[in-house]
Amino acid sequence: MHNITVVSIEKDTKDEYLSILENYKKMISRYAKIKSIELFNKKISMAQKKDAITAKKSYSDAFEKHLKGGFNIFLHERGKQFDSKEFSEVFEINQDIRFFIGGAFGFEEEFLKKADILVSLSKMTTSHKIAKIMLFEQIYRVLTIVNKHPYHK
Repeated sequence: MHNITVVSIEKDTKDEYLSILENYKKMISRYAKIKSIELFNKKISMAQKKDAITAKKSYSDAFEKHLKGGFNIFLHERGKQFDSKEFSEVFEINQDIRFFIGGAFGFEEEFLKKADILVSLSKMTTSHKIAKIMLFEQIYRVLTIVNKHPYHK
């Protein structure tokens, strides 16, 4: 069974997106252990008010402890774009996968080197919440491909 963790820089809010994410988490849990970790603290809040460089550094500091082991995928605009079948191949060879969604200012260039792969969900810019929903849907889709379930067709 896959272990999947999604780590994001975002405030933990209860909004209309939460129920969609919870639904996907429930569907994903048929095929994998899924965990979502939202990181936001006073240091990040203050850093974002200062400047982009300081904000990115605070994100790197927050992410660092979540990089241990596994296959680390960072969502990034310069990342590789996959179709769902190609993306499923990543899951076929990796059982422990961690996704990282940066904050409003993205990732530090030096921190990007710690990724096993950079992935772009779209050339379009979306809000973090929409990107997270897209990611969860693709995780579910990929797991159905790997498990030969017809959802992906």
